[in-house]
Amino acid sequence: MSLATAIADERPDSYARKALLASAVGYAMDGFDLLILGFMLGDIGKELKLTPAESGSLVTMTLVGAVVGGILFGMLSDRFGRIRVLTWTILIFAVFTGLCAFAQGYWDLLFYRTIAGLGLGGEFGIGMALVAEAWPASQRARASSYVGLGWQAGVLLAGLATVFLKPVIGWRGMFLLGLIPAVVSFFIRRTVGEPEGYIEKIRASKSALPIGLLVKDAETTRISLGMFILCSVQNFGYYGIMIWMPNYLANQFKFGLTKSVTWTLVTVVGMAFGIWLFGQLADRFGRKPIFTAYMLGAIVSVLAYSQLTSESALLVGGAIMGIFVNGMLGGYGALMSELYPTEARATAQNVLFNLGRGVGGFGPVVMLTLASTYSFSAAIAILAIIYAIDLVALWTCIPERKGAKLT
Repeated sequence: MSLATAIADERPDSYARKALLASAVGYAMDGFDLLILGFMLGDIGKELKLTPAESGSLVTMTLVGAVVGGILFGMLSDRFGRIRVLTWTILIFAVFTGLCAFAQGYWDLLFYRTIAGLGLGGEFGIGMALVAEAWPASQRARASSYVGLGWQAGVLLAGLATVFLKPVIGWRGMFLLGLIPAVVSFFIRRTVGEPEGYIEKIRASKSALPIGLLVKDAETTRISLGMFILCSVQNFGYYGIMIWMPNYLANQFKFGLTKSVTWTLVTVVGMAFGIWLFGQLADRFGRKPIFTAYMLGAIVSVLAYSQLTSESALLVGGAIMGIFVNGMLGGYGALMSELYPTEARATAQNVLFNLGRGVGGFGPVVMLTLASTYSFSAAIAILAIIYAIDLVALWTCIPERKGAKLT
């Protein structure tokens, strides 16, 4: 085989590119929705006369719905198909997000948010499994990182929409705006079939419930425990920083809405660069070495950030911290796809990542409690500690399977 032929064989085909677009747009919808909800809570609370606890529960129940949806739709995807189930999840999300715009009180809005969360829960794991099965092994990590960039694009768009459109269309209009990526994703997915590798494996498979394969033996159980820790730390760090930090900066350094949104956008740009870079490096040097470098970078950057005081330093430092804290999102899809078989791949990604998201939901509360009870430095220190735990879990539980043939 000539060098030119070998290179051509490693290029993603049109199906692979469509699968990537279908997954990335859906994950962008996920990021857009959750950030919009965070920005809208104040306005929703005022109009519907909600208590702070009721407002907060709208976010909590969205995440609870995502955890349940992740488990349910992950297993269904491994049984009935990636694209088929992704089409179900996007429809569920679209219908109930649209209904949020017409909510009349707390209980109906809470119900809509919970069911919309069910749909969101299916996006990450199924999309990552689909892309891993569609792309060449030599580009698996960068393809996964491109899906991860979808989330950052959604967050970026949410921040811009909040600044420019919220004053015009209000919180109800913002929920309707969230339907746009859902509708686009639905029609893209209608043009994508199931991956050939998935069809062949599932036809030959006679396995029991997919979730049982996550703990089928001692080695797999250890891997699943390690991945649960990695996913929990990933989400704890992300939500702890992205939800708690803007409020802290507003109180401590008098950041107004414009400055808070600027900090969010700058940090998201750093995160996006970190995700992209992770995919490039992980395909070249392996998954574990790059995870290790990013975890060490996260420890150093969060500790350094706790010492910053000037406005410009806080903005630049946010971008640098974002590279390491959320850049690892670029590797989870490829890593888990190589650790689990086809008949449990989406289940593993959805169950482990969404359970980690459930743990991560406590991040803002823990950070707020530590900062108010002790100090900002104490809150930041807990992040450094959990990334150190991350390192231990990586090297004691997770094998290196860069570019492995998917089973």
